[in-house]
This record gives sequence, structure tokens and C-alpha cells, in this order.
Amino acid sequence: MRLLKVATCNLNQWAMDFDFNTNQIKDSISKAKQSGAIIRLGPELEITGYGCEDHFLELDTVNHAWECLKDILLGDWTDDIVCSIGMPIINGSERYNCQVLCLNRKIIMIRPKMWLANDGNYRELRWFTAWKKRDELVDFQLPHEISEALGQRSVPFGYGFVKFRDTAIAAEVCEELFTPSPPHSELALNGVEVFLNASGSHHQLRKLDLRLRAFIGATDTRGGVYMYSNHQGCDGGRLYYDGCASVVVNGDVVAQGSQFSLKDVEVVVAQIDLDVVASLRGSVSSFQEQASCKTKVPSVEVPYSLCQPFNLKTRLSIPLKIKYHSPEEEIAFGPGCWLWDYLRRSGASGFLLPLSGGADSSSVAAIVGCMCQLVVKEIANGDEQVKADAIRIGNYKDGQYPTDSKEFAKRIFYTVFMGSENSSDLTRSRAKVLADEIGSWHLDVSIDAVVSAFLSLFQTLTGKRPRYKVDGGSNAENLSLQNIQARIRMVLAFMLASLLPWVHSKPGFYLVLGSSNVDEGLRGYLTKYDCSSADINPIGSISKQDLRAFLRWAAIHLGYPSLADVEAAPPTAELEPIRSDYSQLDEVDMGMTYEELSVYGRLRKVFRCGPVSMFQNLCYRWSATLTPSQIAEKVKHFFKYYSINRHKMTVLTPSYHAESYSPEDNRFDLRQFLYNARWPYQFRKIDELVGELDVKEVVQEAGDHGAVAAASDVGGMGVAAAGSGNPNVGL
Repeated sequence: MRLLKVATCNLNQWAMDFDFNTNQIKDSISKAKQSGAIIRLGPELEITGYGCEDHFLELDTVNHAWECLKDILLGDWTDDIVCSIGMPIINGSERYNCQVLCLNRKIIMIRPKMWLANDGNYRELRWFTAWKKRDELVDFQLPHEISEALGQRSVPFGYGFVKFRDTAIAAEVCEELFTPSPPHSELALNGVEVFLNASGSHHQLRKLDLRLRAFIGATDTRGGVYMYSNHQGCDGGRLYYDGCASVVVNGDVVAQGSQFSLKDVEVVVAQIDLDVVASLRGSVSSFQEQASCKTKVPSVEVPYSLCQPFNLKTRLSIPLKIKYHSPEEEIAFGPGCWLWDYLRRSGASGFLLPLSGGADSSSVAAIVGCMCQLVVKEIANGDEQVKADAIRIGNYKDGQYPTDSKEFAKRIFYTVFMGSENSSDLTRSRAKVLADEIGSWHLDVSIDAVVSAFLSLFQTLTGKRPRYKVDGGSNAENLSLQNIQARIRMVLAFMLASLLPWVHSKPGFYLVLGSSNVDEGLRGYLTKYDCSSADINPIGSISKQDLRAFLRWAAIHLGYPSLADVEAAPPTAELEPIRSDYSQLDEVDMGMTYEELSVYGRLRKVFRCGPVSMFQNLCYRWSATLTPSQIAEKVKHFFKYYSINRHKMTVLTPSYHAESYSPEDNRFDLRQFLYNARWPYQFRKIDELVGELDVKEVVQEAGDHGAVAAASDVGGMGVAAAGSGNPNVGL
């Protein structure tokens, strides 16, 4: 037996905080060594943090990364343990995203990333160059100060692997695993048994299974040990990196870290027998044949042994049942952990949420409540960092700290119901009950006097006073009256967030939370600079349907039963007067259902459909219940209002990224914001297709009637004639 103990980790790094990140790396190495591991793998670009973005273009960033690596190597951190550490490196005039393999205070190899992530949220080609030389390792001259400190002038740089006396290991960096021809395929044929994947992978609802299947697929037929390390947390932007550090052996997951956690450092350890890898490979004839005629990959030889011999006291890691969270749990824990990171790193003292009693703001309130529960639970589990942060943020004195989530929420969470004459008693009551269940400091404010003051000012200026549509006003009047209410709430929210801590003799300021969902953003069903305009938004990339499912789940599992009533209520903005014969409803206002919006959103973004191809796709999906003309009108209606309102996405509050069809304009969904909303060419093509389909339908009906008549004339033979000889069947 060749026994090998390996350690991989989730690290909650913070972009550009070099001291913090370096200490986290050292802590993870210490934990790995304490466990007896001989290999430690960290996440991609862990020294700098993954989310530095254009800071990667600064020479300072690269220089500081070298200084931090030198600090690690000059200590005893890498003694008797192979460490893979991620950082940016400049070779010649090109900047590379690299994994630096270290052992015993020396660098043994630098592996630059060959295939860069450059879609969706990722822009690696903006900052890095992909390594192109697959057939050689070049000699890289270390920076002078590093060379002097380490007593090492140069190191092998490029694509290759490291051969130890008893095994071979190689890096495969994040995106490379998901390419059509991943490096691990040929590396396995070259004898590599342990693969080290350093990643910077963000959370997205229902995405984890795709990632784990890739690890499993990398080793189930060709054998091997696949180690995966990831960031975990908010490192300064919209993304939450969702950890799940794992070790997979021959297609079996034998170690899995948490997906969501408040821990800054989590080390996942596995004890494995490398002979099972050799045994599997030796039993697969096709593997043997391909290995015999493989393309040779460059390697670096290190005269050092990593494995231990057979030992009865050593317990091998066994296959585990993979842990998956439900989408409802993902919505609770992902944004909850993201909010905690943002809160503790921003210097704020808490959150303020305009709580309307509707589904969206209630979802945000429940997520904050979940965050408070996670904090108290982690403190009870002995996490001193979470405890210290909670004491500082909650302004605890005399050795006190949070032991109850409701008490903690009262210290850090304000909720405000900003009612008007258009608000119902039901929503006011729901907001109050939910606030009590969570424990927030709740306020009930009427904005009618402020609205009236604005209208009086307008009347003084123009001599006219706008009216609601139900009272005989025009569409322009009706819309402006709704927008006044919405924008007053935004201004009041920011004023309260900055002054309420002062009123209650608390230090600092509060962050204003937004609560618009992804479907409303896509359709533009929100007022520009209303309560959707906030500091951050934990649900801005989550669909209404997922939020409603979350509310049903949270009512039970988070202990907020009033959420069941919130979910059951029809969505309404409550910006127009309630009459006996009229009540404002979101889906009526939008002219489409939230379910339809989710379909439009996925077709537009995930399947890259324009108006014409969306119409064609929906004809297949909806033809059983809608005519082509009806489908065409729905598609036109969506694209009309999507394009009219696209400008609102340019000022969308920074939102937690959770959905594949997010319309977020900053980095994920890059499109113009001034459209010809009539879409003349595209809509004309749709009309032409509708006309063609209508003609075919008429001809088909005529053919069917003819077939029925023929059948009645010739008896049983008519059925066969209609099925095989009718010239209209193929139309």
C-alpha cells in the first residue's frame, strides 16, 4: 500500500487584503500539517483574492503577492508538506494566473493556467494571458529579492507535472476541468495520480451537482485522486464563492467540505491508498492501450517520498453520501453568509430594510434572520472570529456576546413599514408580525404627509394636481403618483439608516437593503431610484417562484410562521388606491405572470434567444394552449418592456448573484440600454412566421376534413389511406 494523506480547504479571502489572506493561508497550512497531511491545496489566486479585477493590472498587486509568498517560504510553513498556492505572476511581459508548488521552503514548479474563464461573471482574459506552450517547461528567473531570500535563482514554469519517488502530482486550475479536452486526461496517461484543482467558483442555484459530477467524471474511468479547493464567502463583490472543498478517489467522493459557512478557514482531509488508482488503471484495457502511445507531458523530478507504507492504525477515507442543499436552503444560507461578510467587512453596524409585508421584502428579512441564527450557532460552536465580529457589530459590552438570534437581530436590524393611504391593514400587520418573529427593531411610518407636500409643490408650480387612473387620471399621472411614493421611501430609508444609530446612541451606520427580484429587474417592473435602490440586495438575482418556495420553507425551518401568509397573498405594489372594484396586482400590471417571466429570462440569457428564436421556441412549448398569434403577442410584449426599461439595470443595486438569467448590467449581462423598443425587423419576422403557421394550420385542417370524408366512403381502408397517401400530412 502507498498511503497518502491530503488536505484541501475552503478559504474566506478578501480581495487586496494581503495581510489577512496570508494569515489565512498560514492557518490552513498549519491545520493541514496538524492532521498529518503531506499535500495542502489552496484556492485559485488565494494570496491576492480572486476578485481583484482591474487591480490585477497593477504591478503592486503582483509584487505584493511575491512578498507574501516569500513570507510563507521563509518560515517553517512548507516544511515536509507540498503546498499549492495561487497568485498572479509576470513572466516576460505577460501576466499569468498561476499555482506555485512549494516544498521545504523552495519553489519546485510554477504552473500557469492554460484555459481562462471568460464568460458569465468571469473576465480572466482581461487580466491574464493563457499559457500556450504545452510541450516544454521554461526556466523562470525568480524576482531578485525572492531569489536572494530563498537562495534559488530559477524554477520550471509551464504545463507539466511533478514526479516524486512514489507518485506524481499535477495542477489543473479551475476552468481547465470544464474544457472539452481537460488536461487531466493526458496527465493520467502520463502517470499522474493526484490532481490539484485550485478554483474560484461562485454559487449559483442548483449548480453544485454539475461541479461534483465533473470531479467524479475526471477519475471514475481513468482513476486518480482529485483534490478540489475553493474560496468561500464574499471577497468584495457580488459573488459568493461556495466552498465545497472535496477529495474524490476513482469516482467516489471521500471528503466534502461545507458549501455555506461563516468559518474563515475550513480544512478537509482524506487518507487514501494510491494503489487503488494503479489497480483501476491496470484493469482497464483501453487505458493501458492509450497510455502506451500517449503524448509526453513535461515533468519535474523531486527526490522526495510522499507516501507511507501499510499501517494497521491508519484508517482510510471511505466513500460518502454527497451533501446537497435544497434550493430553499441555498437561498437562506448563501445570501445569509454573503450578508454577514459584507456587514463585518464594510464597517457598518447593521442593516435597515423597508419591509412592506410583501413576498420580496419579507424574503430579505427572513434571510437576515437566518444570518443572525447562523451567527449565534457558530458562536455556540466555538468560532472566536465570528464571536469577535458579532461583539463589535452588536456593540456588546462587559464580556457579553450574542446567545439569542432575536436579541442579536434587535441590535443590528431595523425594519420600517412605510405606509401610505394605499397600503392595506393586512400588509402592515404582516410586516409587524414578521419583524416580531425575527426580532428586528420595527418602525411604522406614514409617508402621506410627504407625498402631499410634493403634490402641493407641484400644484403651486403648474396649477395642476395629478390624479390616479381609477379617479379619472391619465397613465402619465397614474405612473408619476406611484413613483413619488416609491422614491420617497428610498430617500427616507437612507436617512433613517444614517441617523437611527445616532438616535439610539449606537456607533456607525446601517446598510440599506434592497428587495427587488430578478424577474422584476428583467421586466423593469420597478421605479428607478425607489426602494430597489439600496446599498446591497441579497435577492436581486433570485426568481419570484424560487422566493415563494423559500417563504414556504422558511415559515417552517427558520421558525417564522407568518411567512406562510405572506406567500399566500397575491403580489401587489400597493401604490394605487384600493377600490371595491379595483385592487392593484403585479402580474396584471406587468401583463405577464412571474412564471412566464422566468421562461423569458432563461430563453433570453441562458439559451441566447432574440425575439424570433424565442417565439419559435415558445411555439413548441406552448402550442398546446396558445395559438401562434397569442405567443407572438406575448413575446412582443416582453421585449417591448424589457427594452424600454433596460436603462434601469445600469443603476441596479449590487445584488447577490444566484441565477443564470440575471439581467445585472455591471458584469454578467452586458447589453445596450437604449433600444428601438419597436424591434421593427424582428417583430416583422415574427409576424411573417405567424402568417406561415396560420396558412399551414388551415391547410392541415382542410386535409384532416378530407381524410375524414375519405374514411367514411371507403370504410376501414380509409384510415390507412389517410395515414399514408394524404398529400397534406407532411405540411
